[in-house]
Amino acid sequence: MASRLLPPALAPLLLLLSAAASPAAEATLHPVDYLALQAVRRALTDLPGSRFFASWDFTGDPCLFAGVSCSADGRVTTLALGDPRAGAPGLAGTFPSAAIATLPALTSLSLVPGRVTGTLSPAVTSLPALRFLALAGNLLSRDLPASFAPALRTVDLSKNGFTGRVPASLLQLRVLRTLVLSHNALSGEIPRAVRSPLLHLDLRSNRLSGGVPPLPGTLVYLSLAGNRLSGPVGGVLRRLPRLSFVDLGRNLFSGEVPGEVFAFSRIGYLQLRKNSFSGELRPAGRVRPGATVDLSHNALSGRVPPELATASAVYLNGNRFAGEVPREVAAAAEAGRMRVLFLQDNFLTEIAVGGVPASAAVCAHWNCVAPPPAVAAACPAKGGRGRRRPQTQCRGRRGKLFAPAIILSL
Repeated sequence: MASRLLPPALAPLLLLLSAAASPAAEATLHPVDYLALQAVRRALTDLPGSRFFASWDFTGDPCLFAGVSCSADGRVTTLALGDPRAGAPGLAGTFPSAAIATLPALTSLSLVPGRVTGTLSPAVTSLPALRFLALAGNLLSRDLPASFAPALRTVDLSKNGFTGRVPASLLQLRVLRTLVLSHNALSGEIPRAVRSPLLHLDLRSNRLSGGVPPLPGTLVYLSLAGNRLSGPVGGVLRRLPRLSFVDLGRNLFSGEVPGEVFAFSRIGYLQLRKNSFSGELRPAGRVRPGATVDLSHNALSGRVPPELATASAVYLNGNRFAGEVPREVAAAAEAGRMRVLFLQDNFLTEIAVGGVPASAAVCAHWNCVAPPPAVAAACPAKGGRGRRRPQTQCRGRRGKLFAPAIILSL
């Protein structure tokens, strides 16, 4: 109606203004960011069964695309690529580092597990506003960048094919809380200077070697399992009283297991299996009720500590423990409070356990006593090399046989 009142000379201008105001040409997004999203779309595709890119129709507002959030001034702040629902197919293609590096306001970048290849550019990891970086479960490869944004709080690059060393700069970020680099092919030593106030550190399943440097006392979760790390860890673990989860399994660690770690108020999972820890266990206090303690396949000796009786699962198999199992530990298994008690492949001479419920598993093969047949059902397939050690392996220091006074009845 109003257009009929305009002079004929202004009619073309009205058409241009109308087109500019239409959704198809709405200029809410910065042109550089618009081009970056187009490049992302060209680089990546949905795997069969995924419809993540169905909403990426560039005739509309890109700030309404799935996985995209924008600031009030039209800059992309979040880029979450792929359907985040559990079991949803991911994406394929080549990681668009060059395009993403042109998004200066990006604070969060994530990529769901899929088949995305390529490398991670320092131009991406150094984006000044970046606080969250998670690209786990893809096929990214080559060395990690040497520089990272100072604002980063979370970095998860696990389950890719990254090689080279752990960048020292990563462990010096002043606000970094979570670092997950597990299941890659990283090698060399863990950087010696760790200044980040980490809560969660996961470097498992790499090719790391050398010792463990001093770690921040803020740590709650620590996993270094499945590497080639060596040396003692007592001095490191003692200074981490907030730990609730520790997994140092499948390494070459040696020396004592510090007694303090058993008494940490939050410890719920202590996994030290398949190392070369030795000496006697001297817990500084009782283990937290319901905890899992796995010290299997080491060279630990002496008596089984009664402080383990409060744990829910105890794995001591494959060590050199001798003597009797404390009555407190046996009673916990009998009552079902301890659901797993694995003692096989030691030198124990007395295990008075009776009436174990069906919900509990007790295995005591290959000690200096023969367990009753009922115990065999609780043992794993590789629970021991036989029911009882030969007597020649059960002699004390003076050549006397250990006196087997053990009765196991289930």
